[in-house]
Amino acid sequence: MSEAKWYVVHTYSGYENKVKANIEKTIENRHLEDQILEVRVPMEEVVEMKNGSKKQVSKKLFPGYVLLHMVMNDDTWYVVRNTRGVTGFVGPGSKPVPLKQSELKALGSEEEQKVVMDLDVGDSIIVTGGAWKDTEGVISAVNQAKQMVTIQVELFGRATPVEISFSEIKKIG
Repeated sequence: MSEAKWYVVHTYSGYENKVKANIEKTIENRHLEDQILEVRVPMEEVVEMKNGSKKQVSKKLFPGYVLLHMVMNDDTWYVVRNTRGVTGFVGPGSKPVPLKQSELKALGSEEEQKVVMDLDVGDSIIVTGGAWKDTEGVISAVNQAKQMVTIQVELFGRATPVEISFSEIKKIG
């Protein structure tokens, strides 16, 4: 079985939630839960000013589009393509093209992996990637929430604090 990827479906504007509900009902009826994993209408919280008062509302990030995390095959293509309100998949000639990892990250849809590391102030580390690759340093601060450590790097003869992601470091010793 192939791997599930994210695809974009074009819908009539204003029908995004209805399309989502219709696809989810079809998934349930046809038992496609293992092939169409998730249906999303990306939303963002914005503050609107109406009649002099601020109001927090949810707005569609991409009106007219729905994101699908699915395994592409003839069955899933048929189900999605023939859902009421769907005008087609996004891609050349309506040929579905999966989103790239970089595009998912930009959409905020990427499931970020939390890196769990046992790090303390004073631990020695080596940077394994990024601009500071192969730099050794001593941790001066750990921010678990941001998944970052701060190390002191000598730059132009003085110690300079640099933030490095957990994913780009390795503990020494």
